[in-house]
Amino acid sequence: MNIENSRDYYGKVLTGSEDLKTDACCTAEAPPPDILAAMRNVHEEVRARYYGCGLVVPQAIEGCHILDLGSGSGQDAYILAQLVGENGSVTGVDTTPEQLAVANEHLEWHRERFGYAQSNVRFLEGDIEKLGDLDLPEGHFDVIVSNCVINLVADKAAVFEAAYRLLKPGGELYFSDVYSDRRVPEHLRTDPVLHGECLGGALYWGDFERLAKQAGFADPRLVSDRPLGIGDPVIAAMLDGIAFYSATYRLFKLDGLEPQCEDYGQSVVYKGTVPGSERVFVLDGHHAIERGRQFLICGNSWKMLADTRFAPHFEFHGDFSHHYGIFPDCGGAFPYQAVGPAGAAATGACC
Repeated sequence: MNIENSRDYYGKVLTGSEDLKTDACCTAEAPPPDILAAMRNVHEEVRARYYGCGLVVPQAIEGCHILDLGSGSGQDAYILAQLVGENGSVTGVDTTPEQLAVANEHLEWHRERFGYAQSNVRFLEGDIEKLGDLDLPEGHFDVIVSNCVINLVADKAAVFEAAYRLLKPGGELYFSDVYSDRRVPEHLRTDPVLHGECLGGALYWGDFERLAKQAGFADPRLVSDRPLGIGDPVIAAMLDGIAFYSATYRLFKLDGLEPQCEDYGQSVVYKGTVPGSERVFVLDGHHAIERGRQFLICGNSWKMLADTRFAPHFEFHGDFSHHYGIFPDCGGAFPYQAVGPAGAAATGACC
């Protein structure tokens, strides 16, 4: 049901973000100035067909090769295309012909708008559960992004496993999606409206962490989250108390990450050189690293900075020669902001 319902819901039922019944597939937070500027360079028809639950714009991506899973009408892809520059590239994959038609129709318009000699964007029709069918090069992509799409597929493990294969060592899967505080029962998972609204296929957060780790992403990092508002009373009643959250995670493809945050007495100093993050670099929800200030980190966080594209932006102090035990309050607890019964959170407007 999943892929057929997605094609129908996003290709035929919805004509724009105003047709959504919940704010699950909307972006609530205001984009930073550089993203707003890039958004103004996106064609209005592309923006009108945008559905996403978070901002999927990781830092320091100039020159990167990016894969966008579930690229839709192309808004995120065209924003990222400006940030990676002419030496980078963005490949979008989507299964909905109507959305792909909008994205492809404006390729040349965006190339001219960006002032590029040739387009650095392409869109492929395909099922993100079956990325192996698209002949994408393994170990090629610096970053893989996805915006509120993985919840729509049945075989989520296949998506995480393929993403791990397609990433370079040190690359990352940076994505927003919808999660639940408990497992969604079968009769709700198969409801076409709940599925199309990104609720029926939402992963229980504990199952997500298990699947991510099984795929090779040993230490998933929560970047941001918000409780979802269910403004439609009929849908709220159907959900029977299940709470849903929009959350952005970053998952690194790195060898040697440990199951917990182990303390080796290490620290970093941020140089303030990442565009758009000159004062504070946010690795995740627990690591907002101010420029010029010594910042204590665990061994896993060290690797996420030292063995990735972020390394030139930091000074590193210490090594792995002495172990001081585990950092306090490391993992295991419910990760999201507290919320009452389904529908209790305030609803938000779509971007």
